[in-house]
Amino acid sequence: MLESFGKMILLLGLFLIIIGGLLLIGGKLFGLGHLPGDIFVQKQNFSFYFPVVTCVVLSILLTIIVNLFMRR
Repeated sequence: MLESFGKMILLLGLFLIIIGGLLLIGGKLFGLGHLPGDIFVQKQNFSFYFPVVTCVVLSILLTIIVNLFMRR
């Protein structure tokens, strides 16, 4: 039982590393984080940034990827 749990944690860690790398590369290559529709407000001593469209795009992509791997 512990062996299968260890494998699951290892796979989850590998998955997170891959997703993190894609997010780092995606920001530079695909403009993730700077898409039209992302909210950016800058006042004198205050700035607020919320990537609404980027969150929606990533959610759709991750949903498709998870559905492809979890099909039975």
